[in-house]
Amino acid sequence: MTREEKNQIIDSLADEFSQHDNFYITDISELTVEKSNQLRRQCFGKQVKLRMAKNTLIKKALEKIGPETYQELFVTLKGTSAIMFCEAPNSPARLIKSFRKDNDKPVLKGAYIDTAVFVGEEHLETLVAMKSRLELIGDIVGLLQSPAKNVISALNSAGGKISGILETLEQRGSENAS
Repeated sequence: MTREEKNQIIDSLADEFSQHDNFYITDISELTVEKSNQLRRQCFGKQVKLRMAKNTLIKKALEKIGPETYQELFVTLKGTSAIMFCEAPNSPARLIKSFRKDNDKPVLKGAYIDTAVFVGEEHLETLVAMKSRLELIGDIVGLLQSPAKNVISALNSAGGKISGILETLEQRGSENAS
């Protein structure tokens, strides 16, 4: 591979990294061609882009866009590495977990999720349980709506009672004024 080809790959990877707030670095070595193709199909179905690259090119691309930001991930760049780019932060983790029911790979080496760095296989369960930004917003909106819904529900169910109580209070107020 010529220097010019390497620079094109580095630029392409740097562009991918800068476009995605979430990516995983995994090891998919030793997967057969059939299993690799199966993994790629599953990635495509989950809107995860799987890309293979040499560790030195990955490192140079990360250094190009933010060396301090990604420095913790540099230790994961050993052996064979594949990168999973995604929009939803937990989709690659769920994919890895489900794929490993029948296989030993892929192994999670590291992940970068919205400025948080996770290094090592032990973080897989945490990443699986992680919610996306939209899921968190939905949860917050649901929590904010809950008290208001309870008040409205109580008012609706006791609507006749409340109007009766108000009428009684008004009558008593007018009787006392007389």
